[in-house]
Amino acid sequence: MDTIETRLAARPRHISPEEWQVRVDLAACYRLLAHFGWDDLVLTHNSARVPGTTDQILINPMGLMFDEITASNLLKVDLDGKLIEPSEYEPIYAGIVIHGAIYYARPDVQCVIHTHTEADIAVGALEDGLLPLSQWAMRFYNRLGYHVYEGVSLDMDERERLQRSIGNHPVLVLRNHGLLATGRNVAEAFSSTYHFERSAEAQLKIQAATASGQKIVVPDPDTCERQAAQFSDGNLARLPGQREWPALLRLCDRLDPSYRT
Repeated sequence: MDTIETRLAARPRHISPEEWQVRVDLAACYRLLAHFGWDDLVLTHNSARVPGTTDQILINPMGLMFDEITASNLLKVDLDGKLIEPSEYEPIYAGIVIHGAIYYARPDVQCVIHTHTEADIAVGALEDGLLPLSQWAMRFYNRLGYHVYEGVSLDMDERERLQRSIGNHPVLVLRNHGLLATGRNVAEAFSSTYHFERSAEAQLKIQAATASGQKIVVPDPDTCERQAAQFSDGNLARLPGQREWPALLRLCDRLDPSYRT
């Protein structure tokens, strides 16, 4: 009998278990971004490297809302946007430019999340960018890159500049545009996205409160650096985001388990 449990558990025979797990995690990431209100109609794009490859990624089809993304309708493409497997859809070209830039330069990166939220854009438009005004923000202290806005990313030659801008940082602030968060798996990239969003929202509220004449308290640099170091690899038993990811998947299952199909 064809049940929802059977369909959710089904994995196409031509897709390895490792790739299918990444597909499920990435589809969940899309649903979570929509749930938290961080999507932008059918725009923006998120990707993950195909396990066992250096030049293939999974990315969303052009024209689908984030709550329509499933494990099976993600596109498999090379870093120039050519479809590896046939599909009725095409990828978003700007996504190929941006994501390809990161994957070419950073073999450690397995996932890239790109958002256009009001908080991202507002903080990125400030000359000083993200400030260490909250515990959330301190994890990014001296660990952010910034990229000057060049318009919609349709030129392949922007890739080199994106690569220089991000360097070895986990997160790249795209001035007047949005955010790029990377991770060594989907959970880590989502964690960086979540904490940057909270950081940006808190900063904007703090800065708005200064209109009443209040002064902002900024922790000293040593405290900020120490707090940031506490979230680095050497001080963590696991990658950031791993502890909460199972709970987030349970949230996705309660909202709509079709992402697993």
